[in-house]
Amino acid sequence: MAAAPRDLIADVARAAPGARVGAFFDLDGTLVAGFTATAHAGDRIRRRQARAGEVLGVVEAAVRYRLGRMEFERLLVRAAGYLRGESLRELDGVGARLFADHITARIYPHMHEIVRAHQQRGHTVVMSSSALTIHAEPVARFLGIAEVLCNRFEVDDRGILTGDIVKPVVWGAQKAATVQRFCSSNDIDLGQSYFYADGDEDAALMSLVGRPRPVNPRPRLAALAAEHDWPVLRIADPVRTTRRSLRHAAGFGVALLRACTTR
Repeated sequence: MAAAPRDLIADVARAAPGARVGAFFDLDGTLVAGFTATAHAGDRIRRRQARAGEVLGVVEAAVRYRLGRMEFERLLVRAAGYLRGESLRELDGVGARLFADHITARIYPHMHEIVRAHQQRGHTVVMSSSALTIHAEPVARFLGIAEVLCNRFEVDDRGILTGDIVKPVVWGAQKAATVQRFCSSNDIDLGQSYFYADGDEDAALMSLVGRPRPVNPRPRLAALAAEHDWPVLRIADPVRTTRRSLRHAAGFGVALLRACTTR
């Protein structure tokens, strides 16, 4: 069932007010067009912080993940491994800079309106994403989202990255479990709550909330939405640069490799 942004905003306006209603938002592909992590990868290339082996490794992992030949956790840990020894404080600064330079223009205006609609109703608004803090938290701050459930780098007692990710990794069924725990700890009624997301892996949480809201859903999530008659929001890329699935990963890889070989 197709839905227009104004219809979803009107639906939020009719919902019960108060913090017991949760509004959970995915990040990449939902609040922001494309993948926030690509801005970081591109920045490392431009600043000559990444070698060709790192670029090839990340691109290979991304392609294998898209083809279903690599688990998301392995993909994330591989990416974190390239940052081993870096300061989390400095990476937080990089994330803030990249948000200002590259990500603000990629925020979907319609999704920003929906976030505001929930905030105006006094709902508990939460970013629930498989992204890392350096990519997720700048977007959350800009949108006024105080609660962020996402993946985090493992660090030592000096705040230096170990090259691993804090377990359990927030993705798929584990994202659903993380949201369930958050709701239990904060007296949020999951049956009255909303979840906005685009990924097939988000089907587990979509099936738990009372008000699932797929946004530009990928094929399996779109099929599930059609089966259950969930309202589906389709919105255009604000900067018209996003590419989908394997074509996006492959094209990004070619661009990074060219940057490596021409410097």
